[in-house]
Amino acid sequence: MAGGRSVVFDEVSKRFLVRGNPLAVIDRVSLDCPPGSFTAIIGPSGCGKSTLLRIALGLETVDGGTVTIGGEPPDVVRRRGTTGIAFQDPALLPWRSVSANIALPLDVLGGRRSAERDRIPHLVALVGLAGFEHALPGELSGGMRQRVSIARSLVTAPDVLLMDEPFGALDLILRRQMNLELQRIWMEQSPTTILVTHGVDEAVFLADRVIVLGGRPGTIRGIVEIPFARPRPTTIFRDAVFHELTDRVGEFLGSEEP
Repeated sequence: MAGGRSVVFDEVSKRFLVRGNPLAVIDRVSLDCPPGSFTAIIGPSGCGKSTLLRIALGLETVDGGTVTIGGEPPDVVRRRGTTGIAFQDPALLPWRSVSANIALPLDVLGGRRSAERDRIPHLVALVGLAGFEHALPGELSGGMRQRVSIARSLVTAPDVLLMDEPFGALDLILRRQMNLELQRIWMEQSPTTILVTHGVDEAVFLADRVIVLGGRPGTIRGIVEIPFARPRPTTIFRDAVFHELTDRVGEFLGSEEP
């Protein structure tokens, strides 16, 4: 059953000042992510993928258009603690244990009801770290640190999960393993998820649909709907339809015109 809240980008444009001159990075992007959906955004570096996430998180304002989460402004939702975020760099505090790092958002929000803290052992188990609750980040592998980051993004039971290249620094074998873990976690929690990635296979494996951005300023060049039921096994990477879909994404990535 779908959970989460809708995320709606309506004609969103964004500019930055570079040496005093305006540089357009996103141009009139419209995207509707229904509650409980999983959307992957892919595109070349500099096309505005991460900027879209920062706007959805309420860390950047728009120069045109609007963004709403369940009908509310993103900064309002963020301050409530119902938006989770996971980056490529886990950014764990080295002096805090696994459990204490997962609890960090609750501490930043000024303390939350005990029910949310009571979820931490469940989250530790959910990301496959049972037995490592008291371990420090320096005692963990790269993949384990990324699991802590994902658990931390879920500790407030977010309606929306924003992920910016969370597995980009991992090798292919570990990345595939983490893709399976993320699928399992998403199926249990069902937050509305937006994943930014450079991996075409990863996008097609995980998402309900893949949004291809291109150009600078970034615009939507194509949308590829993914028809596979879940859970998706790793054998799907050898499926002919899977390869047709990755080829379609690749065609949009290689196109010269939106």
